[in-house]
Amino acid sequence: MSTFDPGFLWGAATSSYQIEGAVTEDGRGPSIWDTFAATPGAVRGGDTGAVAADHYHRFPGDIALMAQLGLRAYRFSLAWPRIQPTGSGPANRRGLDFYRRLTDTLLDHGIQPRPTLYHWDLPQPLEDAGGWAVRDTAERFAEYAALAHEALGDRVTHWTTLNEPWCSAFLGYATGRHAPGRREPAAAVRAAHHLLLAHSLATEAIRDADSHVGITLNLTHVDPLSTAPADLDAARRIDGMQNRLFLDPLLRGAYPDDVLADLHEVTGFGHVHDNDLKRIGAPLDHLGINYYAPMLVAGSTTPVQSAYVGSPLVRVADGGRPRTAMGWEIDESGLLELLLRLKADYPAVPLYITENGAAFDDVVEDDGVHDAYRIAYLDGHLRSCARAIDRGVPLKGYFVWSLLDNFEWSFGYGPRFGIVHVDYATQRRTPKDSARWYAEVIRRGGL
Repeated sequence: MSTFDPGFLWGAATSSYQIEGAVTEDGRGPSIWDTFAATPGAVRGGDTGAVAADHYHRFPGDIALMAQLGLRAYRFSLAWPRIQPTGSGPANRRGLDFYRRLTDTLLDHGIQPRPTLYHWDLPQPLEDAGGWAVRDTAERFAEYAALAHEALGDRVTHWTTLNEPWCSAFLGYATGRHAPGRREPAAAVRAAHHLLLAHSLATEAIRDADSHVGITLNLTHVDPLSTAPADLDAARRIDGMQNRLFLDPLLRGAYPDDVLADLHEVTGFGHVHDNDLKRIGAPLDHLGINYYAPMLVAGSTTPVQSAYVGSPLVRVADGGRPRTAMGWEIDESGLLELLLRLKADYPAVPLYITENGAAFDDVVEDDGVHDAYRIAYLDGHLRSCARAIDRGVPLKGYFVWSLLDNFEWSFGYGPRFGIVHVDYATQRRTPKDSARWYAEVIRRGGL
């Protein structure tokens, strides 16, 4: 049996635009995802987050379900345009009141609130002014963070500034697959830096004696297809853009030299001001890791368009492993390798798995959803967590992605990541077998 420390934090995660709905209620302003989803062809099936899982109205029942599952913590995100409809100016009281009610209800059920300040729903007026490609957005983010902290800081002790800045920068500004749908590689590189700067400015704005502040990155283990020089270089480049472009400034206070060289033809780094990296490299109270799949990469003889700007001669190879409904290869050993690499290569910081899960083609039967495939995925990855802890990795908690089936960004409502099934026509919640399995893991404190 793989056991975890009694203090290990067991939770589940969601994000505002994916589950809340109520996009025009109580003074909420439009976000880039409202605009993007309304663009023909941007989201599969023309789906939007207008209703989503209706969590805005159904959160008391959802929290009661969390309590039944034994969750110790809930990672959710605050919708910036619900709190600051235009991205600047005074707070919208009704928006803050929703998060006060949500937080109070969690605490009433003995569940620790773990809010993330930004999970991709930038107020549209800020994008109209340049979005994350301009420095001013980072300044506005710090002001918003201060408003959120002022309202919730007496209830919340653990904050996450950003979720997956890699996605915000490179899927949003390089490939256009995510909001705001821009295809400007140089803007994407600037956005990556301004997101890191936003993290640092927000941390300065909200950190006090009672606040623990961190950031969540989507990291992966990268392997070359072979030992051929082109494949080794491909792995170096993808590891640089996916992992080190964010880890190094946060934990070492500097961008990696080789990544700067890779990006030299895309853009200069004149957008990096004196003292930026010192501020970005200020100590973290915790680092969140979102892990889903490893990457196997190889050199390419013809240019490939991808989110990895500055690395056109790289392709993703097929490792021959089973895949999820998203087409992502399943390999829990990649999580173990990633955690061990963080321990070996970077200063020690408390780590949390803030997202880990899988989408599958769930079948609803009369007596529920029998998702043995998801249970196997979660079991394998939790065993990797246990092995990492046994080898000295300071891993303090695990949040399954996701509590509920939800709006899966440009894929719409097709993929289902939840351990709780949502019937979008009726909003009925049905715990899947994986939810009951996870509840038992929590009750036992291990596998």
